[in-house]
Amino acid sequence: MPKHLISLSDLSKSEILDILSLAERLKDERRRGVFRDYLKNRSLAMIFELPSTRTRVSFEVAMADMGGHALHLGWNDLQLGRGETVADTARVLSRYVSAIMARVRSHETVVELAKNSDVPVINGLSNLEHPCQILADLLTINEKKGLDVKLAWVGDGNNVCNSMILASAILGFKMSVATPKGFEPDERILKMAEEIGRAPEILSNPFDAVNEADVIYTDVWASMGQEAEREERLKAFREFQVNSRLVENAKDDVIVMHCLPAHRGEEITDDVMDGKHSVVFDQAENRLHAQKAVLLRLIG
Repeated sequence: MPKHLISLSDLSKSEILDILSLAERLKDERRRGVFRDYLKNRSLAMIFELPSTRTRVSFEVAMADMGGHALHLGWNDLQLGRGETVADTARVLSRYVSAIMARVRSHETVVELAKNSDVPVINGLSNLEHPCQILADLLTINEKKGLDVKLAWVGDGNNVCNSMILASAILGFKMSVATPKGFEPDERILKMAEEIGRAPEILSNPFDAVNEADVIYTDVWASMGQEAEREERLKAFREFQVNSRLVENAKDDVIVMHCLPAHRGEEITDDVMDGKHSVVFDQAENRLHAQKAVLLRLIG
């Protein structure tokens, strides 16, 4: 395993598969009521520059399940809020804790933490990538379909989309991205995927993207920090809603994914999110199991 998990590209195919296998085992143990102190006397510092439900709760419960301890550190709870540098914060925290997880606005912040930390740093979300989300998604896809799939991303080419593109390149499954012009995935990510071996198909028509798809994935049209662009984005994405008409153009047994929180009635309709194709809440649960596996591999 690498020292840090900043980008999904930090992991090889074999390392991703190992994390998924371990997550399956940990999930089974938890369902059977088996809890082991794998991380006894270990602590995780969780830095939050942005609000969180799934990331905070899943990491905190993950550490508790494995006998460890998690500290919730809001940006303004730390001296970061008063001007202490990211580098100095990393140097100090890494003398106290076994690992640092950071959910931040700028990808450069988590990169800077990793450069200056003596303990593993985990990207809990940045504006460029969300590797922890994708590991949970891969666990869900593998449970439902296996990993030889076609995945159609419909909507904004955002941080989650970027990390899924890297997953597709590393694991070798097909991926198409349907997004309006000007909202495509990051060019650096597309270039990296091509160098790894598989770049996604970029399309402007969501119906073309979901044709023969095993998985349809969407996310909010305006992410945190993009509130000022909300009205513009609602207009740009109105033809990219995941609704029953779009789902009918995919395979009969397609699964529909959303990393949450959802703006119901915008990027996804209620009947799809709550319908037979949805695995949205399985994804949310799998954040816990995937993150337990990541923690165990990095600091166990």
